[in-house]
Amino acid sequence: MKKIVLALMILFATTAMAFAQSDLQVLAVVKLNKNESITLKQLKTQCSNYEKQLGKPLSLDGRKDVLNKIISDRLLIQAAAKDGISIPDSYVDQVFMQQMSQSIGRNVTEKEFAELIQKTQNKSIDQFMVEQTGMNTSEFKTYLKNLLIVQQYVIQKNQSGLQNVAASDDEIRLYYENNKSSFVWSDMLKLFIVIVPKGKDPDAAKLKLNGLLNSYKDKKLTAEQIIVQSQASGSGYQASTGVIPKTEIYANSIGMTYQNLLFVASQKEGFVSDIEETSNDYRFIALLKKYDAKMLGISDIVQPDTTVTVYDYIRSALSQQKQQEYLGGKAAEMAAALNTSDNVEMKKTGSALDKLMSWE
Repeated sequence: MKKIVLALMILFATTAMAFAQSDLQVLAVVKLNKNESITLKQLKTQCSNYEKQLGKPLSLDGRKDVLNKIISDRLLIQAAAKDGISIPDSYVDQVFMQQMSQSIGRNVTEKEFAELIQKTQNKSIDQFMVEQTGMNTSEFKTYLKNLLIVQQYVIQKNQSGLQNVAASDDEIRLYYENNKSSFVWSDMLKLFIVIVPKGKDPDAAKLKLNGLLNSYKDKKLTAEQIIVQSQASGSGYQASTGVIPKTEIYANSIGMTYQNLLFVASQKEGFVSDIEETSNDYRFIALLKKYDAKMLGISDIVQPDTTVTVYDYIRSALSQQKQQEYLGGKAAEMAAALNTSDNVEMKKTGSALDKLMSWE
């Protein structure tokens, strides 16, 4: 019996080793600027990411398309490096947080975003990113950095052509007519919020907020002045104004309950709350203005307190879309031109490649 168990253990170990060796097999080597191997494991990971986003498995041809995309991306990244193009990590972090802030409708730091995800979804930021993109935060930032490098390289090589790509007046007006029902204002509130973290001395924090509240009520300090002072080093408090829709999601995004937001919305413009306590801070809220829901005409502003009209917004969005399509086409052309036997060595081809890519 022991001999049978031992034989099975050896068999399982050998099988596991075979799978590991298979995953480490090199499918191609990109060598435009340096030797960079693409392994079966890397392809599987990338395919898995795409499958999570698509919600269905990829076909063999689909997997081949992913391999070709990996090769194209590596070629462009190496070509950019050869031309001396690089992106600092600080800029990658900035773009990452712009994307995350846009997703929740307000500017946040990475720490604040992580805390919000933990509070509202009971997930770590890595868990959230894996569910959304198939990559953890670090992996997504690496992906984003490579994307920015390629984008800068392709733009640099096609600057003159890119300047001529823009949406026409007819395209803008046609888009508005086809999507008129989506250009609406929901009920919105312009709020002024002042927050003092409790820190190690909650009593002092409450006293500080009380002083700010009284100064605001007595018109000794305006909202703008309080905001400017909050930005000074060591101010000990945060202050901001912003326009938000009257929804539970946006209430939670600024640390309010929906019931509290509805209460504020029921007050007259100029309302100032008493000091409110949360587990981490003291705060007060002022209702600066209310905006009723309405349909927007093409010449209306998109959002209160801005000068951007619906026409401007559509022009910018369509032009960006057309420019991205133009750059995507140019990137494909450039990658195809770089994909030569001198720059790419395929280690597996034909039926041997098909067999490796036909995993379950």
